[in-house]
Amino acid sequence: MSSYAEVRPEQRTPFARYRHSLWLLTQRDLRVRYSTSALGYFWSILDPLVMAGIYWFVFTQVFERTVGNDPYIVFLLSALLPWMWFNGAIADCTRAFLREAKLIRSTRIPRTIWVNRLVLSKGIEFLASVPVLVIFAVAYGAPVTMGVFLFPLAIILQTVLTAGVGLLVAPLVVFFRDLERAIKLVLRFLFYASPIIYATSDLPSQLHFWAAFNPLSGLFSLYRAAFFPEQLDWFVVGVSILMSFLFLALGLVVFARTERAVLKEI
Repeated sequence: MSSYAEVRPEQRTPFARYRHSLWLLTQRDLRVRYSTSALGYFWSILDPLVMAGIYWFVFTQVFERTVGNDPYIVFLLSALLPWMWFNGAIADCTRAFLREAKLIRSTRIPRTIWVNRLVLSKGIEFLASVPVLVIFAVAYGAPVTMGVFLFPLAIILQTVLTAGVGLLVAPLVVFFRDLERAIKLVLRFLFYASPIIYATSDLPSQLHFWAAFNPLSGLFSLYRAAFFPEQLDWFVVGVSILMSFLFLALGLVVFARTERAVLKEI
């Protein structure tokens, strides 16, 4: 069976060309990001580890904690690591078209690739950080449950959600430059509005229903089910699935309708 490199360009399917270009751009992103870094891979896990350490200290050593599960450090990391993927990808998507405008104008590959490569590169960083979660789970005796088989579903769902939001954000920032700063503020608010340092079940009962409409709530519920099965709430997960695909559909529509105007603007 011939390899991709041996197949002539005109014989490759559009999907194969897209997939190949996406992988090449993602590899380039990762090389550029870490080529001049002495610590390399460790930078992808240092930020969430520091954040988790701070919240662990505050809620276990300074204040009497009334939220989350034990071991709390595992509870934190199981949401902080996917949060870093979402936060980093969306923040980068605000500059997806502005950073490499000349290259985007000069290539004929589908422009969605400039968003999807950011989602993929941050997703690879997330997967590279999962062993850290496993190490802390083993060190603190967090039992691995059958919920671990929901991890792939959480990853797929997060990919859909992140790509949808990214496709929505990237073209709009081209027309409204202040939106880049506004999104940073929204992400900061979303961090505390999402069940990261607490669980959805820790919220007042009147907020449970509305919290489900934050698609990250269902995502974190799936991730945490690997160690804390009581955190799995199928209603929240179901709403999260619906919201994620709605964001993807909206992102694709907005992207398609603004693509030509974006190319003129950049």
